[in-house]
Amino acid sequence: MRPRQTRPRLIQAMLDAFRLPDLRRRLLFTFAMLVVFRFVAHVPLPGVDAEALKAFFESNAMLGFLDMFSGGAMKNFSVAAMGVYPYITASIIMTLMTPVIPRLQQISQEGEAGRNKINRITHWLMIPLAGIAGFGQIKLLEANGAIEPTSGLPMVAMIISIIAGTVFLVWLGEQITEYGIGNGVSIIIFGGIVAGYWETFGTGMLAGQQGQVVGLVSYALIMLATVALIVIFTEAHRRVPVQYARTTFRGGRMYRQSGGTHIPLRVNSAGMIPLIFAMSLVIFPGMIASYFANAPGEPANFANHIQNILSADAPLPLGLLYWGLYFMLVIGFAFFYTMVMFQQQDLPGTLQRQGGFIPGIRPGKNTSTYLNHVINRITTVGALFLAFVAIIPFLARTVTNVQAIQLSSMGLLIVVGVVLDTMKQMEAQLTMRRYEGFIK
Repeated sequence: MRPRQTRPRLIQAMLDAFRLPDLRRRLLFTFAMLVVFRFVAHVPLPGVDAEALKAFFESNAMLGFLDMFSGGAMKNFSVAAMGVYPYITASIIMTLMTPVIPRLQQISQEGEAGRNKINRITHWLMIPLAGIAGFGQIKLLEANGAIEPTSGLPMVAMIISIIAGTVFLVWLGEQITEYGIGNGVSIIIFGGIVAGYWETFGTGMLAGQQGQVVGLVSYALIMLATVALIVIFTEAHRRVPVQYARTTFRGGRMYRQSGGTHIPLRVNSAGMIPLIFAMSLVIFPGMIASYFANAPGEPANFANHIQNILSADAPLPLGLLYWGLYFMLVIGFAFFYTMVMFQQQDLPGTLQRQGGFIPGIRPGKNTSTYLNHVINRITTVGALFLAFVAIIPFLARTVTNVQAIQLSSMGLLIVVGVVLDTMKQMEAQLTMRRYEGFIK
């Protein structure tokens, strides 16, 4: 056995990729774009009080959680404060609206040209979403004294800067997709999350120096176990066997051809989307209440009580309401999103048009009923997995009593998914070149 076969797959793939000039160029281009992204994330908007901003984020656990996804860009209130999430939101809206709006459904069936039109509409929708999110963020920081009150032209300039930062990051992601390795937008999100983890675990190490070494080690073990669980369920799928029977005519004679394959139905086909939807609904009441709550030191009003009840940091037993609601919403959205995506794919119709059938199942309605039954069964497992991963931060904090580290289940899902997807793309490129004789 050759020595290189004993190395881990990812390390060996990286070494093989750097031996090839074109793949090496793609990897270096991806790293260069990530460096540009990190530079932009530290370009602040004018009128920001850095100390007040830092104190505000430290006092608000939810904003600190969102800041991790931007890699510190939100805490610095840079031009990239919104990251690529307005684009992600626009993509989700278009995905949900396409099967509902007949015109969008017609466009989506026009092949490559239709996909380009949908992508163009998504880009245009991203702009107002980034502007609205930026305006809301500015007003929230103004209300808490983190930035100076602005209006008129300065406000317009800040909103345009935030929109420009989002558009620039999406453009960087598209350049990575075309000239680099992996899905560019996912790589940008990955870079922000990983950058945010450095500061988070630095704080955790300080906590360990204060006598929480055992809890910190337990926390790290829970995190590693969570990563392993995510990898298993991300790769898990149910194979539905499919047979094809085709009739062709050659030289005036009829020939029957048959073949077999399978449809891989993923256990977690919804990905992280249910977590995003569920968290948005859970934090929405508390976010609205923050605008009407009394300042610290004043008598608590109804809005203050809503904030305390629907808070991720609420002590037991109040914390059970927040995390229990989160758990149930993740399950519900996992089923909803999976069913929407499954209906949009129209697998029974595609099989019938291509002359395929599932052995023992009649084509048409029976095939649709069978596939729906299979999807419901595996989605039950996938939804419970997502819901369990969603509440792991609460379980880890409760078991280990480590408060300094905020484990993000959504962040881990994104990081693991991006790494697996990038590794598969890299190995596919290497396999193609080995087949063509480029790697000896």
